[in-house]
Amino acid sequence: MRELVRYWASDYDFGRLEARLNAVPQFKTQIDGLDIHFIQVKSNHEDALPLIITHGWPGSVVEMLDLVGPLTDPTAHGGRAEDAFDLVVPSLPGYGFSEVPTAVGWDPGRVAQAWAQLMNRLGYTRYVAQGGDVGAAVTDTMAIQAPTGLAAIHLNFLRRQPPEITAAVFAGAPIPEGLTEHERAELAPLVTQFKKGYIAEQGQTPQTIGYSLTDSPAGLASWILNHDADAYEKIARAFVDGTPSGSLTRDAVLDNITLYWLTATGTSAARIYWESGRAAAASPGQAPPEVSLPVAFTVFPGEIFRAPRSWAEQVYPTLSYFNEVDKGGHFAAWEEPEVFANEMRAAFRSLR
Repeated sequence: MRELVRYWASDYDFGRLEARLNAVPQFKTQIDGLDIHFIQVKSNHEDALPLIITHGWPGSVVEMLDLVGPLTDPTAHGGRAEDAFDLVVPSLPGYGFSEVPTAVGWDPGRVAQAWAQLMNRLGYTRYVAQGGDVGAAVTDTMAIQAPTGLAAIHLNFLRRQPPEITAAVFAGAPIPEGLTEHERAELAPLVTQFKKGYIAEQGQTPQTIGYSLTDSPAGLASWILNHDADAYEKIARAFVDGTPSGSLTRDAVLDNITLYWLTATGTSAARIYWESGRAAAASPGQAPPEVSLPVAFTVFPGEIFRAPRSWAEQVYPTLSYFNEVDKGGHFAAWEEPEVFANEMRAAFRSLR
């Protein structure tokens, strides 16, 4: 933290974030009474597949900036013209330049409905969606809602687990019998990560921690960086040793934190965890409808837990693509944009 604060105060170029954001087309539109900020970059290639990507916490649209070129102009980044996407990247309500909700109810389901309205408003009659972290919750819910035009989804975080795994993690049920060694290994981080730390705090009392996140830039930075062990180690190495992991450089990390600080959205961003819990409590024990759309999934090795294929297949019987890559973590698009872009091409190739 000493090195981060020193670099942020002395060496970081505050004009850098402005320039990066101004390099892409940005817009605002009002949906369901809220001003929503989004990036939209259209490909020059014909028949580009529209793709909406949802970031998570403590991320932002900054995570996706290095994806713009590889996804919209694949021929310049090792891909083919037929791999091109039209890219839409919205800011979640209460994040970045999207308006802060002043009433309760903006859970992932409501965001999913807003994203469907956004894609319809942009004139897309057929599109695909992607998400990780909170973005996985939004994207998963979009698939459940199955709005007209949504053709398939891709996830890099298994937001829902098989019922017996969920019961063991959250309800204190016995560990299911017959788990493979891999499944048992991935159950452990689920238990430790989801019952304490930022998920528990922001899910229960987000305003309590939130006020300190808009009072001190160092406090905001420390809360954001202490997300998961893999990301923390990589970011710490970038600041202490100057050796980034992929695109997680000191400047890139500070771009994201600076966006949170300048927009004073540390508190409002935390609330979606509370909203998610509130929505779940409203229908206890009710399993969501099965997803009928094709679902693609990529496992990144540094993820909080590496979802076994067996779990993905149980949750999504329509699983159409599953792959394990050799680098990247929880912030996969941000850390390894080229790998991530290749996964988007492969995952949705059959839908073109």
